Amino acid sequence: KTVTMDLNFYYQDIVRACFPNAQIVIDRFHMIQMLTRSFNSLRVRTMKTFDKKSREYQLLKSPWELYLKKYDELEKIHPRYNWHYKDCLTQVQAVMEGIGANTTLENSYNLMQSFIKAIEDGDTQKIESLIASKDSIGALMHKTLLTFKHNLKAVLNGAALT
Repeated sequence: KTVTMDLNFYYQDIVRACFPNAQIVIDRFHMIQMLTRSFNSLRVRTMKTFDKKSREYQLLKSPWELYLKKYDELEKIHPRYNWHYKDCLTQVQAVMEGIGANTTLENSYNLMQSFIKAIEDGDTQKIESLIASKDSIGALMHKTLLTFKHNLKAVLNGAALT
């Protein structure tokens, strides 16, 4: 009845040929992986536009794994000193200041976080609106959204089915 897969175009052709009545489902892991890779690529590209000794560079480089965590899992209360950017910040403060260095980076981060939340909640309407987003986002993130748009039914199936 259903076939779960990643976004490999060739697999879909094979599934459609072998199982014409099967419902194609894109698995959540691969959707989130594409989003985080797209965002991380933009983060690195943005980071490289700053001087290596600048605060912006350090905020985008040293806590890189924080940008890939779900926002709800970031520490919001207890600040910690980081010798890279020589300041005492919570994880949320570090991420917010880092993405604040570039509007495209901030838009891409917010879109990625919203998309992940919508996938977890099975909110297909939110996913459709995010895919149609007109915000200024990175080129790779835009390409990811186009891929999702091209495979919209399978993406929505992946979000809706648990």
